[in-house]
Amino acid sequence: MEINLNKKIVREVVVQATPEAVWKKWTSSEGIGTFFTPHNKVELRIGGPFEMHFDQSKPEGDRGSEGCQFLAYLPYKMLSFSWNAPHQFEAIRNGDVYTWVVVEINSISEKLTHVKLSHLGWYEHGQWPEVYAYFEKAWTYVMDNFEKSFD
Repeated sequence: MEINLNKKIVREVVVQATPEAVWKKWTSSEGIGTFFTPHNKVELRIGGPFEMHFDQSKPEGDRGSEGCQFLAYLPYKMLSFSWNAPHQFEAIRNGDVYTWVVVEINSISEKLTHVKLSHLGWYEHGQWPEVYAYFEKAWTYVMDNFEKSFD
């Protein structure tokens, strides 16, 4: 099975903030806690964890995006991390197959920044279309919260 390189989820927002403020939100535990989840493990380094622990009642390893990592970054411009499927899609989640997310940060003016999130790495078989539909909604929610975190 091959990845459909043309299939991606894209969400874009413009926030009243500097690229540095946007960067800090996406690359620090404190920043992620303001819009994603306060329970996280974020260490900005290639291979460093980019983990969101959504459900603290679950055992370690089943709380969220454990195992996801920073893949690449260009300070104040771009970051990329691996991403896994949620628990209800067990076959995909337990298949050690990760998609990836790219967050692009572009200054519009002194205090206005465009942020584009792209989620890529989609397959077409099995539950993959359902996982894609799940994240179409989930990323809208995350990016709305991200935008509101600057109000």
